Amino acid sequence: MAIHVRSSSGVNLYSGFEFTVGDVAARAGVADTSVYRRWGTLEALLTDVALTRLNAQSPMPDTGSLAGDLHAYAAQVAREITGPDGLAVLRLTVALSNRGERGLRARDDFLAERTRFVQAMLDRAGERGEHPPDVLGVLDHIMAPMYIRVLFGAGPLTPDYIAGLVDRLLGQA
Repeated sequence: MAIHVRSSSGVNLYSGFEFTVGDVAARAGVADTSVYRRWGTLEALLTDVALTRLNAQSPMPDTGSLAGDLHAYAAQVAREITGPDGLAVLRLTVALSNRGERGLRARDDFLAERTRFVQAMLDRAGERGEHPPDVLGVLDHIMAPMYIRVLFGAGPLTPDYIAGLVDRLLGQA
């Protein structure tokens, strides 16, 4: 844990892989082998640090209703991708995609973990008797349009636009 905390502070995960396990170990004040023993690869460490930061900054909402959860989640995502780190998560997943088998595995683990959080939110709605969409519906109808707008400058992520994405999805559910 100390490695994680000390090494992650000041590491710009999203600018690419401009550092090595040795750099991370030196920042944490431990031997390279300690980092390898805990994470195995630089990609796994970066994925763990990114998930930890993302989960701390944007926990999955639990408002008591599917509509409330999805509206809160969509607003969080919009703040993340238009905030100071911008499209950092997207850049990390693209960078991992170009790092061979280990990078692909780390990318898939990262996306699976975030998908599990969204699925848990949807499962809670089902347990309350609501009829949630599937997780791909959330990705396709809420996440993807927001990322496309930001990536291509296709328009701002206004509160009305974000609410409309959620409302359209719920109308289809």
